[in-house]
Amino acid sequence: MTVDHHDLAHEFPEHKESIHQMKMDNAHFAKQFDAYHDVNNNIEALENNESPVADETLEELKKQRLALKDELYAMLTA
Repeated sequence: MTVDHHDLAHEFPEHKESIHQMKMDNAHFAKQFDAYHDVNNNIEALENNESPVADETLEELKKQRLALKDELYAMLTA
């Protein structure tokens, strides 16, 4: 199975410099950034290892990732 990478640099390449600056200057952004990457790494690990996981669990993780990504994007474009 091929796993797509969803790190923020791949998702928002046009905001790469802003992401770095926001991580340094905004504690809430940095916290949400870390949470996003924790969830994303968890999803990728489950998909790469083809671990037995309930569809509902994987779907919930993907919803969490999407909510965090939406929040981070909103902060980047505010």
